[in-house]
Amino acid sequence: MPEADLSRILKNLHEIDLVRIFLVVIVAWLLTRAVERLLPWLAKQVTGRLRPYILPSVPVLRLVILIGAIISIIPLVIEPTFRNLIAILGAVGLAVGFALKDYVSSIVAGIVALYERPYRPGDWVQVDGAYGEVKSVGLRAFRLVTPDDTTVTIPNIKLWQSNIFNANDGKRDLMCVADFYLAPWHDAALVRQLLNDVVLTSPYVNLTRPRMIVVAEKPWGTHYKVKAYPVDGRDQFQFITDLTIRGKAALGELGIRSAMPWPALAADGLTPP
Repeated sequence: MPEADLSRILKNLHEIDLVRIFLVVIVAWLLTRAVERLLPWLAKQVTGRLRPYILPSVPVLRLVILIGAIISIIPLVIEPTFRNLIAILGAVGLAVGFALKDYVSSIVAGIVALYERPYRPGDWVQVDGAYGEVKSVGLRAFRLVTPDDTTVTIPNIKLWQSNIFNANDGKRDLMCVADFYLAPWHDAALVRQLLNDVVLTSPYVNLTRPRMIVVAEKPWGTHYKVKAYPVDGRDQFQFITDLTIRGKAALGELGIRSAMPWPALAADGLTPP
């Protein structure tokens, strides 16, 4: 843009109210801090259907405050004419179109996620191999913490690009699966009953939710999937560990062996009956 045209758009330095610009920035910062502190506190106080909407609204309000601050500052810096407005909007449009298209797409996806709620704080989700609990949902990205206590930041644009697996979808509990791989020669009905007793006696189990034991015969032996719900989804790993340890102990008391490859069975001197 020629220097003469630029001078017609921008005000002279002595005409710019720097004090007012500073006050707008301070007010916007204070409002942002207030939103970030007040809404999480409010979310802890309320119950029912309003709670899932309060925390996700934080990034939206931050964006509204930012846009309001920019709109307030622009007339203080440029000459407020129609021609200047068209020039500024054109420049901003080019910047958004070429440099920030992925960022803008993530913001749009974040706004869509606010209403569709494919994930929300407290949900256990898996995206592109990353599995963990959603800790916060922002306008551009959301953060989850994996079982290894690693924070993963995932842009909301993944809403368009990847499948998002939500294990509990806003509920407190989620289904857990404990796997047992057993040698084929055993009483399957007895094992199924034994594993069911193991589930019922777990301190983590939610007895109000259904339980299921799926049995599948494989070339190497029998695969048992023990499916049940813990009281709290955050206890899922302790629950699976408890089922696995006590299940193996109970099976060992009956002399039931774990499945092994056929060469290993032959080397151990064992043959199928």
